[in-house]
Amino acid sequence: MVIARLWSRIGGIAVSTALVGAAALVAGSGAVADAAPATSMRDLVPAPAVVAPVDADAYRITARTQLRVQAGSAPARDIADQLAGTLRRSTGYRLPVTETASPVPADGISLLLTGAGPDAGDEGYRLDVTRGGVAIRANGPAGLFHGVQTLHQLLPAAAESASRRPGPWAVPGGHVLDRPRFGYRGAMLDVARHFFTVAQVERYIDEIALYKINYLHLHLSDDQGWRIAIASWPQLAEYGGGTAVGGGPGGFYTREDYRRIVEYAASRYVTVVPEIDMPGHTNAALASYAELNCDGVAPPRYTGIDVGFSSLCVGKDVTYDFVRDVVGELAAMTPGPYLHIGGDEAKSTTPQDYATFIGRVLPIVAEHGKTVVGWHDVTRTSPPTSVVPQYWGTTGQDADVAAAAARGNRVVLSPANRAYLDQKYDPSTPLGLSWAGYVEVRDAYGWDPGSYLAGIPASSVLGVEAPLWSETLTTTPDIEYMAFPRLPAIAELGWSPAGSHDWEAFKRRLGAQGPRWTVMGINFYRSPQVPWRS
Repeated sequence: MVIARLWSRIGGIAVSTALVGAAALVAGSGAVADAAPATSMRDLVPAPAVVAPVDADAYRITARTQLRVQAGSAPARDIADQLAGTLRRSTGYRLPVTETASPVPADGISLLLTGAGPDAGDEGYRLDVTRGGVAIRANGPAGLFHGVQTLHQLLPAAAESASRRPGPWAVPGGHVLDRPRFGYRGAMLDVARHFFTVAQVERYIDEIALYKINYLHLHLSDDQGWRIAIASWPQLAEYGGGTAVGGGPGGFYTREDYRRIVEYAASRYVTVVPEIDMPGHTNAALASYAELNCDGVAPPRYTGIDVGFSSLCVGKDVTYDFVRDVVGELAAMTPGPYLHIGGDEAKSTTPQDYATFIGRVLPIVAEHGKTVVGWHDVTRTSPPTSVVPQYWGTTGQDADVAAAAARGNRVVLSPANRAYLDQKYDPSTPLGLSWAGYVEVRDAYGWDPGSYLAGIPASSVLGVEAPLWSETLTTTPDIEYMAFPRLPAIAELGWSPAGSHDWEAFKRRLGAQGPRWTVMGINFYRSPQVPWRS
């Protein structure tokens, strides 16, 4: 057996891997010398930590290809079933999923929870493609899922088709050893300004998971709408959820709806982070229950886009009964570790009242076993080090956030002039806002989370998140137009080693994603900065 050994040090991680030649796997029905791939390992987004193409070793999926998983591994079986389901539609092949007791890859596509090695970590994977087959190895199910997302990108774009295509189905040969730079790689969807159905959220989950995003932050409440049913306060959803920006019908998620979203996300190795924004951004709640207002008078529901005019009544005990009930019910429905309390733009709350409110709410969330995430405004209150501030500013510096990091808080970075997907690309963009400036693809990509915020070392960065606010968005094509191609840019900053970040290389790889998005029906913005492939 001929083994070429590759030594690499990328992102401070020493990597030693073996590239296995064609003789390493038993040549089978899929091994053909003329399987010229339509894609390349050089086109992957996010960029892998280690990638070594061997173009001559392409593997072709045929009618006799099988997917193999280790016996008794339910997560691996589920991941294989997802992959097979996609490929059956486009190839028309049976692609049976079979179990094997052997940890050694065989002809076909092998998904193995063994053999990845310590360099892959918990979320990483090792992928080998030879003429004899495809092998994806990982130390855990999340890594195996991420490896399959890489395989999706290596397949021809037509593999994502919902109907049968003629092929051929060649996978470019070579080796990938990969792991994420940051553990938190998020996307936020605002369902409060405009409501999006369960099916629309599930589609977005599929799209973000392809680029190894592992957290979906749902902005469930704001001035314009309350989107989650709370049994102890039913009017929140039934009345507060009954409108949207511009006066539309609104909507809300039942407990069953929310469970479906959480479970669907988990099947794509995405964890839901629910947000109830407070003490500001609360007009929908104040309109639903008069007693939450200091004067006992409920305001009318709100359909505009101004901010900063609403506040819960900090001095009333009922306010904290409300918070305790809402947090308790939401925490019970949310298996993930995080619960977001908002905390931004509380302009109608005095600084003292704001500090009092945050000081009383943080222990309530902790009582329910959740870690608090809050917009970086919460750092003005010197919160405990367990709290995760989410920076949304535009200046690259904030003394309170830096002080929090120095005390031990870990920060999620979402600078609005870099990571906010709702900001216009340029003055001609038909959707979005521009208060943070115009954000083209190069702007979204052109910053380093490890050094962006003054006084925040890379060790204090939990990760990155790309928020998508929905003041101007009402449809799935709207969501996609603003998210693509900028979301993959943020995803790469969160996943790939800092040393791999290079705009010229990224725009070429990003352009290779265009045909895939076209087949998938994603309504993406064809930025003139990107050399799109046809």
